[in-house]
This record gives sequence, C-alpha cells and structure tokens, in this order.
Amino acid sequence: MRQVLALASLALACGASASGAPPQAPAASSVVPATPALTMADVLGASTIDDWRVPDPENTVYLELGPGAGEGRVVLELAPAFAPRHVDNVRALVRAGYFDHAFIVRVQENYVVQWSDPDGTHPLGAAARTLPGEFDRSAAGLDFTPLPDPDTFAPEVGFVSGFPAARDPSANVAWLVHCYGMLGAGRDNAADSGGGTELYVVTGHAPRQLDRNVTLLGRVLSGMDRLTTLPRGSAALGFYEKPEQRVPITRVRLAADLPEPERTAIEILRTDTATFRALVEARRNRREEWFLKPAGHIDVCNVPLVVRTLSR
Repeated sequence: MRQVLALASLALACGASASGAPPQAPAASSVVPATPALTMADVLGASTIDDWRVPDPENTVYLELGPGAGEGRVVLELAPAFAPRHVDNVRALVRAGYFDHAFIVRVQENYVVQWSDPDGTHPLGAAARTLPGEFDRSAAGLDFTPLPDPDTFAPEVGFVSGFPAARDPSANVAWLVHCYGMLGAGRDNAADSGGGTELYVVTGHAPRQLDRNVTLLGRVLSGMDRLTTLPRGSAALGFYEKPEQRVPITRVRLAADLPEPERTAIEILRTDTATFRALVEARRNRREEWFLKPAGHIDVCNVPLVVRTLSR
C-alpha cells in the first residue's frame, strides 16, 4: 500500500490534510437546513479510495526544467475532451522531441509563463504547426458538476473531469476557463494560428476574458511553484530581452513513455463525487475557527483542485 506523502501546495495552503478531524455537530440555522460544519480537512480526511483517480499516462506530460531557477519537474494533465486536435498535436510534438532543449521565453507578472522554440531550430516532424482553434465544444455527453453560485463570464460554471469549465445550456456549448494553473496554446491574431508549439500556463489572477479566445488543453498538477518563482521578463509582455535570460527546458515526456519508476506517483481528487461537492460547500462557507463570517459563495477559480503525491 502506498503511503500519502503530501497534498499539492494549493490544498496545503487551504489547511487540507490526509487525516481530517471528525465532523463537528450540525449547526442550527433558521435560514438553511442544518448541515455538518465540515472543513476542507474534514472532507479530505473522510475521503475514500474511490474519490481519487490516477491521471491517464497518455494525457500526463512531464516538463523538466534545467539547472537554475525552477529546476525540476512540472506535471501537466491534458484535456482531450475539450481540445482533442491540440492534445494529439502536443503528444506528437513531445514524442518527436520538439520541446527538448526549448526554453521558457516569457514570464509576465500576474499573468502567464510561456515556452517555445524561440529560434525555430527544432523540427516539427509529423506534427502540424497550426490548427483551428478549439475554443469550445458541445456540452452534450459531459459529466458536468455545476457550482451553485452565479458567474460573471458564463451562464453556468463547474467542473468536468477535474478541469474548471463553463457552459451555456441555451446554446449547448461548454468550454474550459482560464483559472490559475491552466495550460493554453498560444496563437497570433488568426483563430487558426496556434497548434501547441507555443504553450503557456496561467500564473496570476484568472484572466477570464481570454475564455473562448484561446485553446485551453490542460492544467498543471504539480510544480506550479517552479513556474511562479521564475525571474520575470523585462521586455514587453514579460518576454526575456536576452537569450541568456531564457530558462532552459531539459526535456518533455509523456508519462506513458517512461518506465513506472520514473513516473511521478500522483492522485487527483475526482470532481464528480459527493466528496467533491462537500469540499465545494466547505470552501463556500469556511468553518475554520479563524473565519467570523462565511461567504456563502465561491468562484470557479477559487475551488481547490486537490492533488496528492504518493510514495511507491
């Protein structure tokens, strides 16, 4: 049996732990039905093995940053349900070694970290350079876990298979949203000018105005601390002014292409369970002793998407 080592930093920052305290007694209320006053730690402590999932190795990408700032592994999960062509293209680029010895070229304060082959020296192989934008998709067939609160940018927001998402029931469309840690494909002005050769991660306050304007194709599972602590670029839009300032990428691999001992043992809290719905409620109405007034509301980008790293 593998032993839980740690929850992702997002969960830890919220006071989550692998062993929560017993639930407190229900709090009486004349406005809403009495419910157990659970904290996020309580919810996670009561979770079962069925509440967690292991990411598909074919959809798990390891970005290995080279010596210097941020050195180490960043783990990303791809979202083929929302951007199948971009995901396929990124897989092909990774397997062709396109991102090996590429660079972090842009680190913009409170916005994004971006990487690419800035000098255009890496062969593309069979991967297409550009693709039509995959900005949204049909909402049919998605197991959508909605939030109970309204959203500024969409008729409805929630989660699909661990990813923050939005949907418009009247138009029957759904899309991923630009929360912290989301992975996107850079493009020029034309909608079909991206394809995955330039990728970025949101590292600041959620730029939701980008929703449905850029293809989102995944999110960071671990290693956000490596990206958010990189030196900021001083040129326009946070690009590095000089080549020697770029942060080297040693290699990028799919987990499926590495032997088991070289993979990061990781589990993700499922977003289609009663446990996750209880977690959402615990975050909407904070029960920790420090909080004096529960908000009774939460934004889609403020719901913790919990990840835990395991020993082997």
